[in-house]
Amino acid sequence: MLPHNYDKFPEISFRDTGAAWRGWETLTAHLRAAIQAGRSQHPHFVVAVECYPGLHDGEITSALKHGLQADHWLATRDIFRSEPEIEALVAPYLGGDDPVFGFLSPLVVEDFIDPEKLAALRRRVNSLSGSVVIYGTGAALCAAPDLLVYADMPRWEGQLRQRRGEVDNLGTRNRGLKASLQYKRSFFVDWRVCDRLKQQILGRWDYLLDTTLPRDPKLVTGECLRQSLEAAARQPFRVVPFFDPAPWGGQWMREVCGLDPEPANFGWCFDCVPEENSLRLRFGEISIEIPALNLIFHSPKQILGAAVYDRFGPEFPIRFDLLDTMSGGNLSLQVHPPADYARESFGLAYTQDESYYLLDAGPAAAVYLGLRPEISADDLFDALEGAQARDEPFPAEEFVSRWPAKKHDHFLIPAGTIHCSGAESMVLEISATPYIFTFKLWDWGRLGLDGAPRPINLRRGRNSLVESRDTDWARAELVNQIEPLGSGPGWREERTGLHPLEFIETRRHWFTGPVPHDTQGTLNVLNLVEGAEASVESPQSSFPPFIVHYAETFIVPAAVGPYTIRPHGAAMGTECATLKAFVRTDS
Repeated sequence: MLPHNYDKFPEISFRDTGAAWRGWETLTAHLRAAIQAGRSQHPHFVVAVECYPGLHDGEITSALKHGLQADHWLATRDIFRSEPEIEALVAPYLGGDDPVFGFLSPLVVEDFIDPEKLAALRRRVNSLSGSVVIYGTGAALCAAPDLLVYADMPRWEGQLRQRRGEVDNLGTRNRGLKASLQYKRSFFVDWRVCDRLKQQILGRWDYLLDTTLPRDPKLVTGECLRQSLEAAARQPFRVVPFFDPAPWGGQWMREVCGLDPEPANFGWCFDCVPEENSLRLRFGEISIEIPALNLIFHSPKQILGAAVYDRFGPEFPIRFDLLDTMSGGNLSLQVHPPADYARESFGLAYTQDESYYLLDAGPAAAVYLGLRPEISADDLFDALEGAQARDEPFPAEEFVSRWPAKKHDHFLIPAGTIHCSGAESMVLEISATPYIFTFKLWDWGRLGLDGAPRPINLRRGRNSLVESRDTDWARAELVNQIEPLGSGPGWREERTGLHPLEFIETRRHWFTGPVPHDTQGTLNVLNLVEGAEASVESPQSSFPPFIVHYAETFIVPAAVGPYTIRPHGAAMGTECATLKAFVRTDS
């Protein structure tokens, strides 16, 4: 077993230590002084505290009211439309009774606000003297603030708060609603709405208020934050991974990544999903935790490259995550929607093409991939429907090809292909990033972590399955499509995928010495799949050496250009390997 050196809390350090504050007393004292200084120039002084959904409003408003000592306090909740109006507004995007799927909303914050109430609030703000604080989502729209504070939090923390029943969805009081339904509303509506506003105003933030940890707030100036994001966009970095149990979860990550011994298992590690992961920026003794998505919004072309940005906009198109079934069970038998179905049904610009790379494997490891040659789609779904109706086991191996899997195998999975990882596998999943669009066809008769059956979606699965993806096709097109590409002193390169139907390309490098890489103007995402640790370095010394450890995923922005990777520390004298993914831009 390799050393347990996986870094669960990576961060980027900066020298500027005078632009960040920690704790309510300290940061509100700073803001109060800034307000007082501003009032010497503008006796009528407006502070807008714009908020991302899912904050602990009670803690924040109590601390700010006490610490800022403003003359007037206004809340945007008072100018939102009524809850019945908001429920009617968002209903078309929530898929009716569907427990999982909806349609990506084009709504904006202004749609949630009553125009007459907004006009009245603006008149009131203009009539008031002294200092005025406007708090809540939409605060930046209520006036031309003299000071703009953005209270932020990563989506993953919001999901945990939903599971604990602590927060509401945008414009409603619905805490206590089933967490999966709160998440669905956030995914299809709330996050889309508030991210659109965030992109508009990020360049105007005077301060960012980090509310990720309850009762441990941090504050950083907007100028310092933007400078740090610009620096981050020109060097390798990691986002903060998060781990989650699963009905099929295993034990490998607990040992290798040094995780909490209390949960029964860990099935997921999301270690490169910037839309949900956080990014830690250290200023002296203070570590600010922000949504990694803020970096993509601020510096999209530097991170993605011009061609990828032109294709996807400010969206990170590559996802790396870990799926642990070691001492666990099979993943659900599943299929992802083809691009046209995803676009028409959910408003997605692209779909979840993916692949399974085996970081590790037990003797019985296997991947289910492709229909058996003699099986038709009708045969498959008749049997699935029968098993579900009669609550009987489904004989998966009679219908789906089962491939023995070993460490460093790579299975390609274009959308429309039936698949799942079997037990005793440690999978590095490399995919496009539409997140939740997996149609479960069979879940091996087990219950979810909440004690209820997980949603099965045979109708959508039937509409998505490509029947011709059978055993022979999988063997010829999807299983270990390894192609040697080149070599140099102490290294060799192989192409491992993905399939031509998928827009992601992957390259594996084996090395005992420095390996030359070049982003060639496009985003690179890598994982150290063999070796204890490696050093990522700049031939021009444009960034300091960046150390990565076994199983860690890291991002090399397009703006980096040339870089090298070599064994480091405990890996010196051994052979290491990275798997690199990037978007094909020549098609």
